[in-house]
Amino acid sequence: MGSAHHPTCAACAAVGRRTTLVDVLRARSIEQPDRPAFTFLAGGGQGDQQLTFGQLDRRARGIAATLQRIGGGGERAVLLFPPGLDYVAAFFGCLYAGVVAVPAYPPRPNRSLDRLRAIVADASPALALTTSELRDNLARQRQQAPELAALRWLATDDANLEVADEWEPPDLSADAVAFLQYTSGSTGSPRGVVLSHANLLANLAAIQRAFGNNDASRGVSWLPPYHDMGLIGGILQPCYLGVPMVLMAPMTFLQHPFAWLKAMSDYRATGTAAPDFAYDLCARKITPEQRDTLDLSAWEVAVAGAEPTRADTLERFARVFAPCGFRLEAFAPSYGLAEATLLVTASGAGHSPRLLTVSRGALEQHRVVERPQGCPDATTLVGCGATADDVRVRIVDPDRLTRCRSDEVGEIWVAGPGVARGYWDDPAETVETFRASTADTGEGPFLRTGDLGFLHNGELIVTGRLKDLIIVDGRNHYPQDIERTVERSHSLIRPGGSSAFSVEAGDRERLVVAAEVDRGYLRVLADTGVTAGDDAVKQAIRRAVAAEHDLRAHAIVLLRPGALPRTSSGKVRRRACRDGYLAGSLDTWSA
Repeated sequence: MGSAHHPTCAACAAVGRRTTLVDVLRARSIEQPDRPAFTFLAGGGQGDQQLTFGQLDRRARGIAATLQRIGGGGERAVLLFPPGLDYVAAFFGCLYAGVVAVPAYPPRPNRSLDRLRAIVADASPALALTTSELRDNLARQRQQAPELAALRWLATDDANLEVADEWEPPDLSADAVAFLQYTSGSTGSPRGVVLSHANLLANLAAIQRAFGNNDASRGVSWLPPYHDMGLIGGILQPCYLGVPMVLMAPMTFLQHPFAWLKAMSDYRATGTAAPDFAYDLCARKITPEQRDTLDLSAWEVAVAGAEPTRADTLERFARVFAPCGFRLEAFAPSYGLAEATLLVTASGAGHSPRLLTVSRGALEQHRVVERPQGCPDATTLVGCGATADDVRVRIVDPDRLTRCRSDEVGEIWVAGPGVARGYWDDPAETVETFRASTADTGEGPFLRTGDLGFLHNGELIVTGRLKDLIIVDGRNHYPQDIERTVERSHSLIRPGGSSAFSVEAGDRERLVVAAEVDRGYLRVLADTGVTAGDDAVKQAIRRAVAAEHDLRAHAIVLLRPGALPRTSSGKVRRRACRDGYLAGSLDTWSA
């Protein structure tokens, strides 16, 4: 199915000339049309869905031909789909039509449209692609938002696949824009990163080499498909390799973490990727009875990225799932960002994650001083590996713009073929972020990542976000370190559910902590009839922060479960949390 009546000459040319993502999928549809490409685990009693490479190619050509019929070529189209195969087909359909895709998180009923409206206002798409069900469900919301009402809405599940044979291959070069990757907005408004086919193919090749992916690889992903890690790592990389991938919705994992590891076991998957919190959640929530059903012996690569990776998370996960066949050596902590397509550095699997124990006090002064484990002042950092091929990383003083010494923390600057051309329709910010040069050597241009870190024996160690850095009494504090302390201070605090930031009070910067209470622990309290006073919880947080960081918390706010502001990819929005605290709009909890 799907390989008959192909424009044979164009497809055969694509087999040998893979300069765009269109070439890649066209070649797969010729070389292995019947091989499973994507399987989506719907859950909830719904049937699983599957597409072979040939079927995906045919659906993409059908959608592309429809777009070409209505003159969509060269336009931009916002993609609004629930996670699933309709989204995958629509994304490739845009590429096949020469339409610049703009993936976006579909709005949920009775939720704010602010992020979607900001993306649409910035990208100025002419089209919105979605499913017929979501198009109808959004009818009322569209009328309330002029930016959305002005779009031409196309339901791709209604598309006539018979027109696939009318598809005309677009005239695309490697430098053509493939899609706009909107940043998560964790430290500001979302910006559209302009990614070319050349950026993507270079990064996909780097990902393959970094993790040793090959024809025998099999993957599982629950990551949001609208963001770089889920889209490029979870959808484009398996297509680039020509290997099967199992997908599930992020909500499936969040509600049932076991579903992720069960899929890894059932499909004998060799690799997956997730943020630190996901590995921590599995280690805490999956029961011994569930573990007994898992066989994770085929798992070779467990990429950890998207947020700071904690040494104790890796060790705990490996210890808990060792009886299932999981090995600590499978962990591959990595660093990347949308502005660099995805991957910048990677720890290849096959060896234990590299850890470095340093002085917390020195780190607060942006200095790197090694300490033995167990030292009261010690904190352990996880290495994110060496740079990918053809990538250069420099550590630069963010104020003086001069190269840092090897024992200094600075801003991470990146150059390489995966670095995007800039932000969509924002020349000033593009120059500021993507065209940096060092003041002492004149080397450049570099991408300024806004992340802080240092290089140790050729390996990048990331310490935090420049804009999130908390400076109190002249000392630098990394919010994730404080948040880790907060989450350990009392069993009522939800792991991964806190935000540390500073506010100005009395002409000085002061620390504020917002922390979600744990829903599961609340159920235990309700069942046992035991009460836990919020004052006792706050006191536990104050004592822990003071003891570990020599820092006084100016204010502590306990939030209801799920009330912490987050991006659509799950990252804590510290700036939004700060704004909510100052406005008094956070959804607080009290005993």
